Amino acid sequence: MDLPKGPPRILIADDNFQNVELLEAYLAEVDCEIRTAIDGEDTLRVVEEFHPDLLLLDVMMPRLSGFEVCKKLRADPRTREIQILMVTALNEPSDFERGVQVGTDDFLTKPVNKVELLCRIKSLLKVRHLKTQLERTLAYLAEVEGSRGPSS
Repeated sequence: MDLPKGPPRILIADDNFQNVELLEAYLAEVDCEIRTAIDGEDTLRVVEEFHPDLLLLDVMMPRLSGFEVCKKLRADPRTREIQILMVTALNEPSDFERGVQVGTDDFLTKPVNKVELLCRIKSLLKVRHLKTQLERTLAYLAEVEGSRGPSS
């Protein structure tokens, strides 16, 4: 899937309106397009429509947990490259281990520190950008190799 041009797209998935408002306020200084989702199933629907580069994913949500959402996104070739930052009040080692098992890229515990959030977002968006560049370069090289035909 080709990524849209323009600023990065960030999806905030959290069932707590105050958490969403806080994250949106923190992201005000980041050049990005933001959408929100209120539960796990809504998150999957918005991902389909919005094609985010980064997902800020709460773990404890109705209908599908953040763990379930992450697992589904990683299982789908169309969504497996989305950077996922789990933002959670959970802080037991087993919770982090479970997040790693389902494929999260990073964790942030609540209450969220603005500087830490922005640093992690910038790092994850840089990773996403570099992965995209690599994919385009590899596709170009494959095209060049294919146009040469078989070597003698």
